[in-house]
Amino acid sequence: ATADLAFCLLIAAARRLVDGHDYGRAGKWKTWEPLGHIGQDLAGKTLGVVGMGRIGQALAKRCHGGWGMRVLYHDVRDVEAADREMGARRVPLDTLLAESDFISVHTDLNETTRGMFNASAFRKMKRTAVFVNTARGPVVVEKDLMDALNGGVIFAAGLDVTDPEPPVADSPLFRTPNLVVAPHIASATTGTRDAMA
Repeated sequence: ATADLAFCLLIAAARRLVDGHDYGRAGKWKTWEPLGHIGQDLAGKTLGVVGMGRIGQALAKRCHGGWGMRVLYHDVRDVEAADREMGARRVPLDTLLAESDFISVHTDLNETTRGMFNASAFRKMKRTAVFVNTARGPVVVEKDLMDALNGGVIFAAGLDVTDPEPPVADSPLFRTPNLVVAPHIASATTGTRDAMA
């Protein structure tokens, strides 16, 4: 379920779905616009997975199998199944940041991952990059993410977790058109919640 939500955020951010929805809801949609709401293609692009555990592997399988994405990952160990089944390649974090079109975070929160995605990390990404975090809020320095989104350093982002959580009601997270924020619902399916219970 979490891998599904990570992909949902990835495609919604890449294709500017929420921005388009808000545009229509505000009564601004008057006609088809050839250059309006242009997003990023997914097919054949490169997915970077940070933390190639069960959830990271599940997302990588969806992206590789369904969209023909090349898979890079950063982890403390090689994941032979991912290497074998998807041709995935374990790389240093800087390589993943520089080469990935889509970056999805699935790492745990510890002293080495806290603040891992900061201004320096965002500057190493492509300007067309889409960043997704369904792991833990404090893995991302939110001010740096907001600066990267607002400054055109990266294209878009999707978050299921924030820091603090929940954000304050007037948080700039909710006013940023190239950011999709979900209220920590990655495991919110009947089957998954029943299994958790």
